[in-house]
Amino acid sequence: MTDTEKTPGENPGEHAGENPGEGPTPPAGPEAIRAIPVRHYGRYVSALVAIAILVAIIYAFSQGDINWHAVPDYFFDHRIMTGVYKTLLLTVLSMLIGIAGGIVLAVMRLSKNPVTSSIAWFYIWFFRGTPVLVQLFLWFNLGLVFHYINLMPIYKDYWSNFMTPLLTALLGLGLNEAAYMAEICRAGLLAVDEGQTEAAHALGMSHGKTLRRVIIPQAMRVIVPPTGNEVINMLKTTSLVAAVQYPELFRYAQDIGQNSGAPVEMYFLAAAWYLIMTSVLSVGQYYIERYYARGSSRQLPPTPWQKVRAGMFSLGRPKGAVSA
Repeated sequence: MTDTEKTPGENPGEHAGENPGEGPTPPAGPEAIRAIPVRHYGRYVSALVAIAILVAIIYAFSQGDINWHAVPDYFFDHRIMTGVYKTLLLTVLSMLIGIAGGIVLAVMRLSKNPVTSSIAWFYIWFFRGTPVLVQLFLWFNLGLVFHYINLMPIYKDYWSNFMTPLLTALLGLGLNEAAYMAEICRAGLLAVDEGQTEAAHALGMSHGKTLRRVIIPQAMRVIVPPTGNEVINMLKTTSLVAAVQYPELFRYAQDIGQNSGAPVEMYFLAAAWYLIMTSVLSVGQYYIERYYARGSSRQLPPTPWQKVRAGMFSLGRPKGAVSA
């Protein structure tokens, strides 16, 4: 019998020098890797520098010749509250004019008619190319060109009586905003696939009905975020209408500052109110974006309040426990 032959019942481990009844020795596993976190010294240095600059700024303001007690004294003054109301009213009305005009201009710009497309292009070019403050002064002083306005049996009066500060503010802000909203709306309409339009036309929908029922609802997901930014920007731009004698928050703050001898303090008060209003508008923008994102995301991300509640509930839950 040769060495390679085995007798029945013979344990091959005996020839290999292994103990009877034991299997082959498993190979040794790889050694566990010990991860050493990288130290980012640059982050520590930049954080310390930022904190030092912030502390220096706060200290400089605290030592400045500013009467901080005047800010809370006039914070809820009836003139300031009237200015807040007029600022919000002017923002809403100007944005309504801008959004309505922007939609019309966007449709005109996308039209195959070269006349309407050219008119929309010229409008956008002019109003985007000139500052808002210049446009306000132009509207206010157009009486040098049009001495009176004559709408036949409806209305007839001198231009100086017709062009009130409120109307000047609405035209200056609203028509300028329409140029920007036109480009935002055009981008949203172009973001919708052309197959949607073809499918709607194949079902017998008219062009107008296709826009209302198919194109615009899908374009809103693209239109809403920049529109929210435009609303916040419009709220701050309303401070320019003080130059055409319309009383809003900034104008009332200026008047109170001149009469009380605390002009700089009233500027800080106005800035605080602008921050409050823009913060509220930012929250509204977040939820509107979340509403129109329902068709594009299977699961919407949690809201800030949902994150806070989840964090509060997780504090009292034992580690590793699963919530019901």
